[in-house]
Amino acid sequence: MRLFSSPQRRLIVMHATRSTFPLVEPRRLRAFAADRAVDYGTSVRARPVSPSRDAIAALERFHEPMPDAPCDARDVIALLDEVGSPATVASTGGRYFGFVIGGSLPAVTAASWLASTWDQNAAMRVMSPVAAELEDVVLGWIRELLGLPADCDGGLVTCATAANFTALTAARSALLARAGWNVEDDGLAGAPAVEMVVGEEVHASVQKALSLGGFGRRRVTVVEADEQGRMRAEKLPGLSERSIVCIQAGNVNTGAFDPATEICERAREAGAWVHVDGAFGLWAGISPKYRELTAGFEKADSWATDAHKWLNVSYDSGIVMVRDAMALRRAMTISAAYLMPGAMREPMHHVPEASRKARGVELWAALKSLGRSGLRDLVERTCALASRFAARIKDAGFEVLNDVVINQVLASFGTAEKTLEVIRRVQEDGTCWCGGTVWQGKTAMRISVSSWATSEEDIERSADAVIRLARQ
Repeated sequence: MRLFSSPQRRLIVMHATRSTFPLVEPRRLRAFAADRAVDYGTSVRARPVSPSRDAIAALERFHEPMPDAPCDARDVIALLDEVGSPATVASTGGRYFGFVIGGSLPAVTAASWLASTWDQNAAMRVMSPVAAELEDVVLGWIRELLGLPADCDGGLVTCATAANFTALTAARSALLARAGWNVEDDGLAGAPAVEMVVGEEVHASVQKALSLGGFGRRRVTVVEADEQGRMRAEKLPGLSERSIVCIQAGNVNTGAFDPATEICERAREAGAWVHVDGAFGLWAGISPKYRELTAGFEKADSWATDAHKWLNVSYDSGIVMVRDAMALRRAMTISAAYLMPGAMREPMHHVPEASRKARGVELWAALKSLGRSGLRDLVERTCALASRFAARIKDAGFEVLNDVVINQVLASFGTAEKTLEVIRRVQEDGTCWCGGTVWQGKTAMRISVSSWATSEEDIERSADAVIRLARQ
């Protein structure tokens, strides 16, 4: 490879005798891609939220034999935009209300472009000082924002499933160590039993984490939940030093919160571990209006949450925090002769992955750009918009199944068949996107208002479409 001086200094040329790779001018290529990305971002609000059948069918163009020779990188980006962009779900446009998916804040999108150009490996500080330092910063900010213990430690992972797995692995390590068992060295065969206690409405991500951690999805004690999905604390079984209780901050259907104060007190008396699955609900505590809902969750021993939901960081961005920092490091440490740790915190010793993207960059950009007041406004505004959506549905004569405590709404339009048909028509219509669920035996439309981009106009327009299609 040779680098030429001006005016060719930005031109990368692979010598013909060494490579057949075509000429590439990085600045022009990045500008070319940036223009297309900006065009997408500025037009996304005008797009149907669901891609058309023709757009989905056009994805067949990607199915071709593996090319024998290189091609112009601009052609690659052009094809990706021309075929790929129309087949996206416009989840960043303000009228997407499915799966608790936030948008991507402008500062986050811009930081992502820069971070991709940096292409940093966030495993170790020596690999990327900036990645490690920003991770330290955001973990400190998150501890402060969520009211967690100042000495707890954590890490950045892909999602709440990975965060739940990481936390439960640390819990397993801590509880078995108390019993004199080194699970990292000796494994689970022959280990003392660890009892898992979950609520009746436990999220699927916790169930998957239980499977990955060797606890088993079926080998759990299930505690009865109330009509909103909250664990009934009075139904807790007897707990011990080898019990792990998983509680929820924000049920994925209703938004309800388990009674954390009572559960944590019971667990503390028995020496049990409490883990919080708070994929989005933990962030409600940012607002004085909703802080009471998260009361007591700070008394737990570990916490899992997402930044790509309510915080509106781009995918993927999960966060795990653990009170017992040594248990987390013991469970996650990786050792090799060439991986020589420095004196400061090394990110790879706190999460399952070694090599990974620098997730702290985008998370830092989100928190820095919003500040406390911006984050508080994001939570309060989306909750208010969810309440408005629910009110419109009720006023139209349809049923809302849950107490709308934060940003989640469950709507029924009559029978299961009719509700499913309304959901299908809404998704096909493209004005907005809402998913389906079954809540305590009743089929419902699930509406989650999570995006910074959602406006009052988006809510009114979406509610109009849902009501119109339901009445048809």
